[in-house]
Amino acid sequence: MYSLPYFKEKDPKVVMKFIHDHPFAFITGCSSEGKPVATQIPVFIEEKEDGLFLTGHMMKQTDHHKAFERNPNVLCVFTGHHCYVSATLYSDPHQASTWNYMSVHVRGQLQFLDDAGLVTVLQKTSAHFENYNPQSTTTFDNLSKEYTERLMKAIVAFEVKVEEIENVFKLSQNRDEESYHNIINHLELGNPDENTIAAEMEKRQSQLFSK
Repeated sequence: MYSLPYFKEKDPKVVMKFIHDHPFAFITGCSSEGKPVATQIPVFIEEKEDGLFLTGHMMKQTDHHKAFERNPNVLCVFTGHHCYVSATLYSDPHQASTWNYMSVHVRGQLQFLDDAGLVTVLQKTSAHFENYNPQSTTTFDNLSKEYTERLMKAIVAFEVKVEEIENVFKLSQNRDEESYHNIINHLELGNPDENTIAAEMEKRQSQLFSK
C-alpha cells in the first residue's frame, strides 16, 4: 500500500463509513502452490464482542474458494472514486502529475461458515441491497425453498476476522493552498468521479489550511 502519513484518514468512523459505502470488495489471497487468486464480492463489516468481521459468500470450486480452503490469509480492498490530477493546476506546474483516490485495505483470516451461516449471510445481503423492502420478490426469504436449496449447493458463506485495517485517502493534502484550491475548482467542473474527489477535498481544506 502507498503509505505516507499525510494521506492517511485518522478518523476510524470515516474509514468504517467508507467500507459500508463501498461494499463490493476486491478479495485476494494465495494458494498453497503460491498462485495469486482474486475475486470481487459484496461484503459487510460488523463489530462483534470479539472484534470486527467481514462476511460474504462465494461460488464453490472456484480457484479462490480452493485457495482459501488451504490458505486462509486474505486481503480485502475497498475502493471509491478516483481521478487524474494534472500538475498544470499546481502553483509550480513543472512537476509530475498524479492520481487522487481513496482505498481501504483489510487483512485477516477467512473462515467458511456452515449452512445456517450461509442462510444468515444471504438474508442480510438480499435485504440490504433491496433496501429492506419486505415485498421484494428477490430477497432470500421470499424465494422458493426449492430454489434456495439448489442455490445453496453451489455457494458458501465466509467471515473474515479483521486483523489489520490500512487506508489511503490521497487527496492532494501535500499541496500548498493555491494548488489545492485550483484542483478543487477544476474537478468541480469535471465528471462524477472528479466531482466526488473535489467534495472530499473541500471537507478537509479547513483542517489543512486553518486561518
